Amino acid sequence: MKIMIDAGHGPGTIGKRTPDGRMREFHFNAAVAEEVRKRLVAEGFTVTFSHQPDRDVSLVERTRFANRSGVDLLVSIHANAAGNGGYHAAEGIECFVYPTASARTRKLGELLQNSLVASTGRKNRGLKTADFAMLRDTFMPAVLVECGFMTHKQEAALLQTAAYRKRCARAISFAISCLENQ
Repeated sequence: MKIMIDAGHGPGTIGKRTPDGRMREFHFNAAVAEEVRKRLVAEGFTVTFSHQPDRDVSLVERTRFANRSGVDLLVSIHANAAGNGGYHAAEGIECFVYPTASARTRKLGELLQNSLVASTGRKNRGLKTADFAMLRDTFMPAVLVECGFMTHKQEAALLQTAAYRKRCARAISFAISCLENQ
């Protein structure tokens, strides 16, 4: 099975950071993506990235690359945010699929949501639908995962730890493996 992992946003995306400025979202996303890649490759999956470590890759480039690559599924990794600056009460894990997603895509979304909640112990915000480019403009099953809020003080601290990043990666890898075995 061929998997594409997308570390959402890029290293230069303005505004995608914790309120204290200590972590950019891409640093979390890329670290989790790399750990997912290592785990899936060890299980025999072929894994490619839609992002690059040194530049922002546009959504159009990412979706076109995914569609040309012939991958079986795509997972876009993110850290969430709420409010207009400063810390916020919103917390937890949520995953997104496109509103008209296939049954297989919804199944992957459910597996990812349940696995991330079980692995992290964070609040379950549920599987939701959204009109995001990574979901709308790709041909394969695609799910966008939000692994916690950069704008929630406790979750922001967790997002910066290697242990939490590995828990998220383990959960994502496990969900993908479960989908293949069904």
